[in-house]
Amino acid sequence: MDIQQSVDSLKSEMGKMRDERKNKLSMVVFSGDLDKLLAAFIIATGSAAMGLEVVMFFTFWGTPALRDPKKRGKGKNLFAKMFGFMLPKGSKKVKLSKLNMGGMGTAMMEYLMKKKKVASLPEMIQLAIEMEVKMYICDMSMDLMGFKKEEMIDYPGREFVGVAKFLEEAADSKIQLFI
Repeated sequence: MDIQQSVDSLKSEMGKMRDERKNKLSMVVFSGDLDKLLAAFIIATGSAAMGLEVVMFFTFWGTPALRDPKKRGKGKNLFAKMFGFMLPKGSKKVKLSKLNMGGMGTAMMEYLMKKKKVASLPEMIQLAIEMEVKMYICDMSMDLMGFKKEEMIDYPGREFVGVAKFLEEAADSKIQLFI
């Protein structure tokens, strides 16, 4: 068999192979910084607008952004109370990762976003909910930080899951991200 026949044979075999991955984006949201959370939600809602199924898995420092500032968890131990006090309570309380300058940088960013009509983080979260982005919250992170399910924001399809569920979702996704 000459080289051209080998190439043609290889092309034929490759053409038979199918990509079984879904038109889906699976994203780990690890960071709780305003700029990184905004990026995660911009990517998520943009992907959903393009027709992709989107799964966000909130773990560790990303988890506090989904806390509802109006809700309280009951029956917390000392460590859980300390985490609850030290970490932001909801998306309106997160800070920039760089140039926060005691909150001044965050305030400037939020001012500029409003002036330029860029959606705020709470608005991006609401948009993601409306676009049916799946948002999973890590059970282990919740347990470590002492967060209770009743203190998280409500949205349709909210699930508290382990890493196995995220890996199941990511396994058949065309795109996987870690933010």
